[in-house]
Amino acid sequence: MDDRAMMEASAGARLALLETSFARLTGRPLAPGGDLWNAPAAIVAHGTQDPPRFFFGNAQALALFRIGAARFIGLPSHESAEPALRAERAAMLARLEADDVVTGYHGIRIAADGTRFCIRDAVIWNLRDASGQRHGQAAWFDTWEML
Repeated sequence: MDDRAMMEASAGARLALLETSFARLTGRPLAPGGDLWNAPAAIVAHGTQDPPRFFFGNAQALALFRIGAARFIGLPSHESAEPALRAERAAMLARLEADDVVTGYHGIRIAADGTRFCIRDAVIWNLRDASGQRHGQAAWFDTWEML
């Protein structure tokens, strides 16, 4: 199974929820033509378990994090931030709980091989279904700088 098929299987019905919740909260589509996998922006999502674990990352995200789908799926999402910066990430997630969407977020992330990069102007949002139940959280960013 290739990376795309693995990610789509992992996300299941939550794949559509990524798109609908983003559009509802931001008023714009998540990816041109609805093609999340090939979008030029990085898109990642994690579930609600403790600790939250990634269930989706598109091709751009996998390239940035320098990891394949098999290793990315199930990775605790807090491991994408350096240990010293995890408190900053936790503060952003607390804001997200109150507002369902955070825009303009920036922070340092770390790839599987230890490479660091700074994401800028990210949109972070809660994945909620029509009844309001939360199924996880996701991030979209199209601006980054390798450090």
